[in-house]
Amino acid sequence: MESIVKKRIQQVRKGDQDAFGEIVELFQDRVYHVCFRMLGNRHEAEDIAQEAFIRAYTNIHTFDIDRKFSTWLFRIATNLCIDRIRKKKPDYYLDAEVSGTDGLTMYSQVETDGPLPEEEVESMELQESIQKEISRLPDKYRSVIVLKYIEELSLKEISEILDLPIGTVKTRIHRGREALRKQLRSI
Repeated sequence: MESIVKKRIQQVRKGDQDAFGEIVELFQDRVYHVCFRMLGNRHEAEDIAQEAFIRAYTNIHTFDIDRKFSTWLFRIATNLCIDRIRKKKPDYYLDAEVSGTDGLTMYSQVETDGPLPEEEVESMELQESIQKEISRLPDKYRSVIVLKYIEELSLKEISEILDLPIGTVKTRIHRGREALRKQLRSI
């Protein structure tokens, strides 16, 4: 796949915008998932993922073709997420909990086609609980946990994305995993 991506990058550099569309199709789900796991909000994750692709497109000439494109792209997305977390202002979305209610969101006011199956609801609740605990981790642990266990990247790739030595990445993974384990005991 990497050779296909590099070929498309060469085409983009020559002015072929459609070639970048193919790159987006290849990576959009993975970039969105990284952003969602870091931000914990679907709307913000969509915005940041889109911004990551825009930045990648506008800076494609700076990409070193001898390196792995996905690492470069995930680094852009991760940095944008970290910036968003640092600058975070309270935003209100349909999936935000309505104050004074027991878990109701604005989605409860939107008409649906039908109820979700019970198993799907239970799965979503578990995922939300885990995501909530991941989002409570400090930034430096959250980013390595998401990249290692959700995106299943290698230590080397994480090191390149976060621009950290591999030893530091290992330490942060260990400490982040321990912090997450302590938090999940209460669930």
